Amino acid sequence: MRIGVPAETAALETRVAVTPETAKKLVAQGHAVQVQTGAGVAAGATDEAYRIAGAEIVDAASAWSAELVLKVRAPAPDEVRLLRPGATLVGMLNPFDAEGLQRLAVAGVTAFALEAAPRTTRAQSMDVLSSQANIAGYKAVLLAAHHYPRLFPMLMTAAGTIKAARVVVLGVGVAGLQAIATAKRLGAVIEASDVRPAVKEQVESLGAKFIDVPYETEEERECAQGVGGYARPMPASWLQRQQAEVAKRVAQADVVISTALIPGRPAPTLVTEDMVRSMKPGSVIVDIAAGRGPVGPHGQPGGNCPLTVPDQVVQVHGVTLVGHTNLPALVPADASALYARNVLDFLKLICPKGCAAIQVPLDDDIVAACLMTQGGEVKRRA
Repeated sequence: MRIGVPAETAALETRVAVTPETAKKLVAQGHAVQVQTGAGVAAGATDEAYRIAGAEIVDAASAWSAELVLKVRAPAPDEVRLLRPGATLVGMLNPFDAEGLQRLAVAGVTAFALEAAPRTTRAQSMDVLSSQANIAGYKAVLLAAHHYPRLFPMLMTAAGTIKAARVVVLGVGVAGLQAIATAKRLGAVIEASDVRPAVKEQVESLGAKFIDVPYETEEERECAQGVGGYARPMPASWLQRQQAEVAKRVAQADVVISTALIPGRPAPTLVTEDMVRSMKPGSVIVDIAAGRGPVGPHGQPGGNCPLTVPDQVVQVHGVTLVGHTNLPALVPADASALYARNVLDFLKLICPKGCAAIQVPLDDDIVAACLMTQGGEVKRRA
């Protein structure tokens, strides 16, 4: 089978869907891998490295015209036209982008969105959300340390003692847990908050304190369990109590890392403008949900804080707000390596060893969940 790997053209995107490591494995399986010139350069993968792995370096048109096209981000409208009818596309295609999926359906493409994979044990090796969120959580802490005008660890010196930084992590999914672990390694004192009670043990096992907000009704308790590993919107009564508790911790914090996202919905507001005002001058907020929240006062989608500006670092009320919208792309070599392995594991389901054509086994729960378009139809509606 001919597998195409086009260069990513989305703004600030530096990752690549196939690395020389995974290209070598695909070639060993008998596939012809065609990588667009320069597709991996930003991720530290040169054209020569792909050639050594057995791949062919081609132009954009050749990469897009392959039977199977592997991508990181969803193709732009003009790129969809380069796909041939009947082709298969695998990437992070945003299952909630109805317009984008409709374009792929009209183009006659069979499309698989990897971020729609179920959060099950069997799907872990192809869980692109987890692999990329791990990197985002790590990088968020390093960015916070870079912008924070003090040190993270406590230091006792002849000139006096430097207190450890106080870090509050909001949202304890994969990114939040990695942020806790990274901040702990840097010597910070950490508190964390999440709507799911099950994460309390995980937070404490990493050496952080869990900000506990008791549940007063059965509805609150039920919502807190989440669905498929994701948080659900909580009742207003619980959110008010949580906001009051979080506000106390944020006012004392030196750094806030916010990671809360709800699939298919705007990111919840966790850090209000009043909370930002309450923070000490020089404090830092790294908003991993930047660009995915409600529109803020600046006229653009904020994040967990409405004052966050997508892809900018701004200062508001003496606090630095870091709004990078694609943190994994700031660590492109490792982000690409993990993503490419996720893709390779998914391909085992739709292109088993020895198979010369794409298969779509709908009795496989992972394949069925990821299938977005087939036969000119959108198979999944947001």
